[in-house]
Amino acid sequence: MNDRTMPRRAMSLLAMCSAVMALALAGCVGGSLGGGVRSDGNPSPIAGSAASNDANRRADTAQNRPLAYANAAKKGPRIIVLPGEIKSNNAAFTQRVTANNIADYGELELTRANFTVLERSQLGAVLREVELAYNMGDAQQAMRAFQKGQTSVTRWIVKFDILKAEPVATSGGGIDGSSASRLISIFGGGSKAAAAGSTAAASVRTDEEARVWNVGMRYKILDGNTAEQVANGYFEEKMELGAAATSVLGVNLRATGQLTLDTLVHRLVQTSVAEIDARYK
Repeated sequence: MNDRTMPRRAMSLLAMCSAVMALALAGCVGGSLGGGVRSDGNPSPIAGSAASNDANRRADTAQNRPLAYANAAKKGPRIIVLPGEIKSNNAAFTQRVTANNIADYGELELTRANFTVLERSQLGAVLREVELAYNMGDAQQAMRAFQKGQTSVTRWIVKFDILKAEPVATSGGGIDGSSASRLISIFGGGSKAAAAGSTAAASVRTDEEARVWNVGMRYKILDGNTAEQVANGYFEEKMELGAAATSVLGVNLRATGQLTLDTLVHRLVQTSVAEIDARYK
């Protein structure tokens, strides 16, 4: 190899690197610095770009979807949804999900399933008395409280309890190009092509991480007149939080996605209500 071919090869390599960077940048921003305002009114400066479309596709999969209940055409009995218990002490979960949130989801889905749900906010002190009696395990006091007002014609009490909520598995890894860069420098003989290759290799960074949560919910149906347990069921769901990042020659790509904890809980409520609707209406 003569001295003249080395600069030409180095120039060719640099030109190829520049072309790769240009293509990567075009892919990152959808061919422009901004996609403009979309027809749905999205004001994001990159609306319609590749990054925007990818993020929106991920968000669409995490949205909660209405569930069609098998016996929705059949009118269900009058019920009250009491706030259940959250037995997990995981702070990340309890900061996002409360017992009242879960009861709200329960009221929403039981109404969609065509049960007659008494509004908790309208029952006031009577409901608090009933809830306290049930939580203390005082069936007699609960029955006495039920003889008051609208609750006297209520057939069922329904509760949704979180028995488990914790991250159960993690996994991840990545590539660091610094070692490959040093090897290219060692064996490249100090040429410009080797220096360019070393620089390109050193710029490579990839990283990905996944974390999986497991959340378990129990529902209980109590007889409104006797305070006896009529039925119960238990369901578990997994939730994955993922993130990936890649950097090559100054071009950076990042992506994250997850199903939120409150959406996961809502889906568990839907699954529970589907069983209640199918078996006990």
